[in-house]
Amino acid sequence: MTRKTDIDFVNELKPDYVGFVFAPSKRQVKPKQARQMILDLEPSIKKVGIFVDAPKEFVKDVSEECSLDILQFHGNETNEYWQGLAKPVWKALRIRSKEDLALVNSLKNIDAILLDSPTAGSGKTFDWSVGSGLKSFHPLVLAGGLNAENVTEAIAIFKPFAVDVSSGVETDGLKDYIKIKQFIENVRRFCEYDD
Repeated sequence: MTRKTDIDFVNELKPDYVGFVFAPSKRQVKPKQARQMILDLEPSIKKVGIFVDAPKEFVKDVSEECSLDILQFHGNETNEYWQGLAKPVWKALRIRSKEDLALVNSLKNIDAILLDSPTAGSGKTFDWSVGSGLKSFHPLVLAGGLNAENVTEAIAIFKPFAVDVSSGVETDGLKDYIKIKQFIENVRRFCEYDD
């Protein structure tokens, strides 16, 4: 989320989670900017803060200032890094090959593993054949190149706890109401059918 308009979209469409990027990125927001948007966010929607190798004190400060519900780490953070953080942790792994999946069950004291493409935010999927059949002690969140057209196939392959989308619901670098709506509808329709 980068604009008040994005908050209006999600307040109507009601995803389970929304993300705020606090790392260098074209989607980066300042904590003060995120806090302003969060004031207008429906309370039932959980707030995820996305960080990449940030100083731990910064993470703690932003988490408190923005009342984040989940901390999502996309850098080289290790088990020791998130010790003592008061919020649930989702750790992202960039999947290039089967070797990257070897890290999955070495991660401790986290609440989910996020599987992402090698370049986060690129709009490209990783090779799904690499990760299919993955056995993890942790719930899976699937990211990387998802959009309304491919998300149901991704869910069928991975059976994730959640799916994460960003560029797949954008037009010209901005969140697109129609694309968000189609994505959420396709996820919910598939999950209802699959039950």
